[in-house]
Amino acid sequence: MNPALSGLLSSFTYGVGDFLSGLASRRDSPLRVVALTHPLSAVVMLLLALGLGQPLPPSADLLWGMAGGLVGLAAVLAFYRALAQGPMGAVSVATGALSAAVPVLFGVLGGEVLGVGGWLGALGVLVGTALLSLHPNEKKGNGVPLGLLAGVGFGLFFTLLGQAKSTESVFWTLAAARFASSMVIVPITARLMGLRPNAPALIFASAPGDTLGNLFYLLAVQGGGLAIGALLSSLYPAFTTLLAVVVLREHLKPLQWLGVVVAMIGAILLTNKS
Repeated sequence: MNPALSGLLSSFTYGVGDFLSGLASRRDSPLRVVALTHPLSAVVMLLLALGLGQPLPPSADLLWGMAGGLVGLAAVLAFYRALAQGPMGAVSVATGALSAAVPVLFGVLGGEVLGVGGWLGALGVLVGTALLSLHPNEKKGNGVPLGLLAGVGFGLFFTLLGQAKSTESVFWTLAAARFASSMVIVPITARLMGLRPNAPALIFASAPGDTLGNLFYLLAVQGGGLAIGALLSSLYPAFTTLLAVVVLREHLKPLQWLGVVVAMIGAILLTNKS
């Protein structure tokens, strides 16, 4: 699959999944949301790996996946808590900007070349997400500080996951990530509050977004590099924000709409990074 298309599909599925997860986290604990969705994602990835006959990857890929899963667990807990505090638009774009910047930095330091179009596209994505995060005249806080912390965690998650090199065993790597996080979050949640959900429909509806987002992200990284995959995947706040506008009637300021346009133009430029 074209890496640019994979990255955009990753951002779309992440965005939809995050919106549903944010709604679920307003009715239930973020701990329970993660404890129920991550094991489901792990099982789905394992079944796909077995069903498609994917070979076991090198042990290093599995270890990278597990490390990413543990770092991503802390990030997603902070993120869902931030989404529950809202507004979703401000939280998601603040997270998206940092989640893009961290792996891009690692990718460029590792020798990846973006080219003129790629750098302009990267600038567009980062400036666009920054503009989207502006919420003038609104109460300070509102989950944005937690969203920034989550952004750093997601950036490290993307970087660690992007170290897996086997293109024929992506489902095994993703299964390792979600099994690692599940082994930590499930017993903790079961002990603290139990696993019976308050909003089961929303929780389980959000699971495919995370699963597909991770899959498309890994395909984008393996096909086009860490910087490209991370930047395109980081557009997910635009989709989360638009859903918040349509469904929750959150209002975007003119500068935020400009951010949506600038970020989308940046994504188009990134499809031709030479």
